[in-house]
Amino acid sequence: MSFHFTVSGLTRNLIHSLGLDHERAPRHLTPEQNLLLECYLAGQVPESAWNDYVFEMPELEKHANARRPRNAA
Repeated sequence: MSFHFTVSGLTRNLIHSLGLDHERAPRHLTPEQNLLLECYLAGQVPESAWNDYVFEMPELEKHANARRPRNAA
């Protein structure tokens, strides 16, 4: 017996906000997002602007966290 179901975007967001999803790898970034990430990691994007970008594109934070050294948090 098997069950098949789909998860709507709203439910997916709820699951994510509760920390119940176990997404291993963040989605691939567009070239523009990748450039923004590189600039942020190089210190060229102010933290307040970065927070605005992350609010609009949460996958940026996942990539930034993955790229940061483990001892710097």
